[in-house]
Amino acid sequence: MTSEHGEGTDGRSGATAGPAGPPAGGGSLDPATETFVAHRNLLFTVAYEMLGSAADAEDVLQETWLRWTGVDLDSVRERRAYLVRITTRQALSRLRTLGRRKESYVGPWLPEPLLTTPDVAEDVELADSVSTAMLLVLETLAPTERAVFVLREVFALGYDEIAEAVGKSPAAVRQIAHRARAHVAARRPRGAVSAAEAEGALEAFRRAAETGDLQGLCDLLAPDVVFLGDGGGVKQAVLRPVVGSDKVARLLAAGLGNVAALGSLRPVRVNGHPALVLRLDDAIDTVVTVRIDDGLITGLYAVRNPEKLSHMHRETALRRCSA
Repeated sequence: MTSEHGEGTDGRSGATAGPAGPPAGGGSLDPATETFVAHRNLLFTVAYEMLGSAADAEDVLQETWLRWTGVDLDSVRERRAYLVRITTRQALSRLRTLGRRKESYVGPWLPEPLLTTPDVAEDVELADSVSTAMLLVLETLAPTERAVFVLREVFALGYDEIAEAVGKSPAAVRQIAHRARAHVAARRPRGAVSAAEAEGALEAFRRAAETGDLQGLCDLLAPDVVFLGDGGGVKQAVLRPVVGSDKVARLLAAGLGNVAALGSLRPVRVNGHPALVLRLDDAIDTVVTVRIDDGLITGLYAVRNPEKLSHMHRETALRRCSA
């Protein structure tokens, strides 16, 4: 499997991602590879925002590279746009496959968390677009709507460029963008949340886990808070959303009792936002993120599926522009 930067070998296909970096020995890059390397993190970010899965985003990058190597570069007017177009089409195809896969997924499906580089948090718009809460909102869009929204609102692509990527007319893309924008606006977190607010909420969560005193955490829970746990049928997790502050508090009281004795909760940056990582026996067991609206926690998300935790061991670079 490729690394979080689109590097290395895809273990599932056995093919190497040629643009992973300069060839061994430090030789100069050929034009196709040089172009791909320059745009690699941008392309990964496009794919990840469309899919919510780093593993599938890496596969999309691999497929994009394989198609790119067969392109006559002399016929390409704008290489970045061409690569974004390939990536978008591959991501759209995979997004439809993911939709079928999620239908048989055991329990709630949550986006794959990424341990991100510090600069992701500094780009507020990028961090907002890849937060767990926003990725869950994007899950409610149809595939083409999601592609159009991501390319327009996050990456500021023109309607003509998006139209080529999704196979629609510019006029149709404008309509889709308007519809998707209204859909997201009605569901996205209300107002900007400072890192201090998120850190405070997660610190309350950590204290509750380590001391058994849930009052500080309960004070931060909105009456209609939703708890989602993603174990993927591999690890124990709630099989349906838990809604309401009383029910969530009781769930946490039952589930966090042994955390202090068995493991440790540590603050990290996940998808550009404060988060907590629970380690048991020095192995990552759970990643916890939150959604905050009007100063209260309205969403608590716990990813336990081991297949979704591989990108918590090394930092991932996300970009809205090319290198």
